[in-house]
Amino acid sequence: MDGYMTIKVASEKWGIGLRRINTLCNEGRIKGASKMGNIWIIPADAEKPKDERIKSGKYIKSK
Repeated sequence: MDGYMTIKVASEKWGIGLRRINTLCNEGRIKGASKMGNIWIIPADAEKPKDERIKSGKYIKSK
């Protein structure tokens, strides 16, 4: 698997959680990530995707 890293290695490299990286892979937001069996492989030179979650506190759904 030269040139690729696992979710665990990406988590340590980017400083985000395993589940978040798994979600990003499932959403197709990590360029070049593919599933091999039951694990995700991510290109070693892949860039950390921008966090597009809501940070302003302005949510679409109102109470």
